[in-house]
Formats: sequence, C-alpha cells, structure tokens
Amino acid sequence: MAHPPLPPLFIPTRLPAQTPWDQWGATAEGTRYTAAAQIVPGNVGHLKVAWRYSTGELSRRPEAMLANSTSETTPILAAGSLVTCTPFSRVIALDPATGREKWTFDPKIDPRFKLPDQYICRGISQWTAPDAPPETPCAQRIILATVDMRLIALDARSGRLCDGFGDKGTVRIDPGKLHHPGEVKLAAPAAIAAGSIVIGTSVLDNVRANAPRGIIRAYDVRSGKALWTFDPIPQTGGSDRDWMGDSRSRTGAANVWSVISADTQRGLVFLPTSSASPDYYGGLRPGDNRHANSVVALDARTGALVWARQLIHHDIWDYDTPAQPTLIDIQRNGQTIPALVQPTKQGYVFVLDRRTGAPLFPIDEVPVPQGAMPGEWLSPTQPRPRLPKPIVPQSVKPDEAWGFTPWDRGKCRDLIARYRSEGLFTPITARGTITYPAASGGANWGAGAIDPVRQIYYINSSRIASVIRLRKRAPGAGGTVKLSATEDVSPMAGTPYEVKREWLLSPLGAPCTKPPWGGLTAIDLRTGRTLWDVPLGTINDKVAIPLPFDLTLGTPNIGGPIATKGGVLFIAATMDGYLRAIDMASGKELWRDSLPGGSQTTPMSYMAGGRQFVVIASGQHMWFQTKRSDQIIAYALPMN
Repeated sequence: MAHPPLPPLFIPTRLPAQTPWDQWGATAEGTRYTAAAQIVPGNVGHLKVAWRYSTGELSRRPEAMLANSTSETTPILAAGSLVTCTPFSRVIALDPATGREKWTFDPKIDPRFKLPDQYICRGISQWTAPDAPPETPCAQRIILATVDMRLIALDARSGRLCDGFGDKGTVRIDPGKLHHPGEVKLAAPAAIAAGSIVIGTSVLDNVRANAPRGIIRAYDVRSGKALWTFDPIPQTGGSDRDWMGDSRSRTGAANVWSVISADTQRGLVFLPTSSASPDYYGGLRPGDNRHANSVVALDARTGALVWARQLIHHDIWDYDTPAQPTLIDIQRNGQTIPALVQPTKQGYVFVLDRRTGAPLFPIDEVPVPQGAMPGEWLSPTQPRPRLPKPIVPQSVKPDEAWGFTPWDRGKCRDLIARYRSEGLFTPITARGTITYPAASGGANWGAGAIDPVRQIYYINSSRIASVIRLRKRAPGAGGTVKLSATEDVSPMAGTPYEVKREWLLSPLGAPCTKPPWGGLTAIDLRTGRTLWDVPLGTINDKVAIPLPFDLTLGTPNIGGPIATKGGVLFIAATMDGYLRAIDMASGKELWRDSLPGGSQTTPMSYMAGGRQFVVIASGQHMWFQTKRSDQIIAYALPMN
C-alpha cells in the first residue's frame, strides 16, 4: 500500500552536536535517538558483526540464579567507555570501538538473597560534575541500582567506588516496614536532574492487598544524602472520589517500576506510575486511586508535585503505565510546545504539554462496561485520547476468531463466546474476562523512539489477548504465586479472591486473535496521524516444518526501538531472536541478523573511531523462555 508523505522538516533548537548516548534512553528525555548518520537505508544491508564480548555470567552464576534472570539492559557511553550492567548488577566498561574490557565492578549480590521475581538490571545512569576537572576521581560517575536495594556510585573512568557517596560509595535503601524479603527491588536506572538521583521501585504484583507502598526517593548525587520522598498514594487531600473512606490506607504499590524521564532544563522529573495493589481486585480501594496509573511531574529539587494526569481510573486490569515518557519539542501553529509522549499497555498514546500536563489532543471520558464481582468498585468512564488512534486492537468478538485451520478457528470462536468480551475495560469476573490487549501490552517498558527533525514517534506493541478470572480464596490459602508456561495463579491475600491468568490460545497453541501479534507504528506527533503500521516478527521458528518464505505474522515483544539521523530504525524485542533494521520512512524491513540469545533488549548506537556502531545485549528472558546468552554484540559497516 502507498504510505502518506512524510511531514516537512522542523529543525529543533537543541540537537546533539555529536552522538552521545549518555543515559539509558539515549538522553535524560528518553529520546532513543542518535545523530549518527553513517548507516543509511542504502548501505544498512552491509552491516556485519564488528566485535562480541561475553560477560561471563553463564559460567559464574549458580543455576538457580540463571534460571531466574532476565536480560533487558541497554549500554550507555560514559568517560570514553561503553558501560552496561548484567542481570546480577555487575557493571562492565568496554572500549566502544573494539569491545576490549577496561574495568568491571561486582556488587556481589548474595546467591542466597531470596528473590521471588527475576534478577534484572535494565541499565545504569551517569552524572558529570559541572565544576570539576574531568580527571578528578568521581567527577564523572556511574549510578547503579541493585535488586537488593542498594544505590552505588562508581568512578566512570576506573570503576572504583566513590568514597564520598553514602557509606564508602553505597546507600542502602529501606523499602519500609511492610515489605517481605525480595518483594521490593530496584531494577530500572535512576533519573538524575537538579543534583538529585530519583529512583522508583519494583513491587511484586498480586501477592497481597497491603503491598509495600511505591515510594519515590531522591538522593543527593554528590553525597548520597536522602533529599525527599514522594508517595503516589497521597495520604491526604483530593476529592471524595479519589480515595473513598480509608481506602488509601489499605493498599500499596502505585510504584514506578519503569524508567523515569527528566527535563534537566526545567528541573522536572516525570513518573510513569503503576496500579495500586492488588492489580485485579479493587474492592478494598474504592475510588479513582489518584495518582496510580498516571504520569506525575515532580520538582526534582524538592519532590513537590507540579502536575499529574491519570490515564486509567481504578485499574483492575494490571494496565500499569509501563514505559519511560519521551520528551520532545513539537512544532504546532508556529509555536514550539514542550511535549511528553506516553504510550500505554491498553494501546493508547497520550501526548501532553510537559509544563502543565494539558493534552495536546483532546481526551474524552467515555463510558465503559460495568457489572463487577461483589464488593468491587468501578469507574463509570475512562480517559480516551481522540488522537493518535490506538496502536493495537482493543476488542474481539466470536466471529472475529482466528485459527490456522477451520477446526482451531472454531475452537477459538467457542472460547471467545464463553468469556466476557465487551471491549477495553470489561470488568474481571468469575466467568472469565478477555483482556485485549493483555496486561503485557500494547506498549511495555521499551517505550518509543523519536525523529526530532520530523517529529515522528516510533513505538512497538504486542497484540494478543488473555483470559483473567477471579475465584474465591480457599480458607487458609497461602501467599505463593504459581507460575507455568501458559498460566499463573496469584493469591491477592487480604481480598476474597485469587486471580488466574492465561493466554487466549487455540488448541494448537496459536493466539485466537487475528495477526499481526506484534507490530511497529509510526505516528506524526504534530497531527496525531498514523503514518504507517507494520507487523513485527516472524513465526517461522514456531512451525514444525522449514518454510521457504517468512511467516510475518508478528510476535509479542519486549524491548524498544531506536531512531537514527540516517533514517534507519533498529529494533530487536521479538520472540524470533532477530535484530532488525527498518526504513523510518516506510516501515519496510531492510536487514536482520539472528542473535545468540534472547532479543528482549533495546539497542543503542554511537560513533567511535570514525565508524557508527549499533550495539545490543543478548541474553535470556525469563518470561519469553528464550535461549541463554551473555553476549554484547556490536555491528558496523565494513572498514574500507
């Protein structure tokens, strides 16, 4: 099909002069963009592996730790090195041009540390003192957050601990009196703005109603001194509908497990908050549950609330705000508007003025299905942006069932007819409710990438459904989460119910919803118009016989894209294990290469030694059950 023309060029007031990738999302604003332009659509097909590096984690970790680990890291550039972390919080610095190891730091996570969820380190942060010579120890420092709740400062040049930070380089964070061992961890890189390190926490979902509170904490970047805290569940104030009765005292979470963005010029940080606990039953927390499921802007110096916009009222679908907000200046009607772009699990993309939270495209409160379990409270409406249009389907009916054969299509039709399926925000009940998209997204933590010149936003998405049902908790039922490859059961202790979740699959194991099951979308941020939408991923490795053609039906995906000035977008993320190059103008795939392990990480790109490199970490992903690997791979065009 023909694609609509690209919008005209807009030259932003601030574009990187070189090609820094100095934070997890390329910049503090989460742009995932590089000004490197050596690789273009006409030559990307010549990309080759330039170097590989093995972290050694496969040989140095006990089997129990490896089995419970996930690779989702993206490296950064710091002090002339390429620096990254492993799922076990080891920090490694490499020569960006050769992959030669320069230094390592091991925080020594105790193998006996009880972690019911996965070992993970999505990335690290860095900070440079503006008033110190570069050669001064710890003038440039790496900030590491560990799963066992430590904040560590390292000298970016040597990897040595910064003695003046906390206790000889380490701040130990107490998550609060309510926590159980391992129930709270640090997994995402911190945001740094106005001299503050701002960090959220990952809280284990659906174990109990009174989960630990999702407190946001800030520390002085020089000394490690605690500066302020912010509770996304405000203990006072708000309207009667925000938190009814004493509901705010009987819940927890609303935490920030994803990545925080920063507007360093304005001294603001932007928090993507999650659901209040537990995810699937809110009878103990009636009300809209302000500021859960929101984008929250805080003053980085003081923690004072600047503005907040709730994207879901009273979430009972586990539709956390999953991704780092992306900050971009948008040109509209002759004015430059500082904007924030927030993708969501339910498939919406909200575009807001980041100074005030005001929508740049109208947001309507629309009626949603009602009729919940006894004791539940539901919001009668939910917010829906008029533009951009949703990046995923949001409903499925029996006559829309899909299958490889008439037989399994019929089985899927029967399954869909069996459950409640009234579109987005259908209440969770004992009968079973189809959630489409599933709680894994839509969008997830990988977030989107921008072309700041044409103001285009690129976002990947998963497009499969799940079935969620509540059932009465048995007397004396425990608090253990039961996991399998196709379903899980979570206790939600303290409520009348436990929750069972499973994928909506045919007897042949295929999704009952129409493909593509994963996609990539380009959106013009000035107009909200979708420029193109293409499937992302093949299922050739899932069929029993080799095929001479690609079965490009898309796959669920975790990880995000990066955009380049050269007009080539890079993304892995899919279940088929490829790193792909995509034409940013059309969505056409230009190149791909098979990775040695899982591909659920976000790549990055930079210039070094006169060459543009594209780098990605490849390792196991616990959810996707991908192949194990501990490699970092760099691609570049062949040298002349």
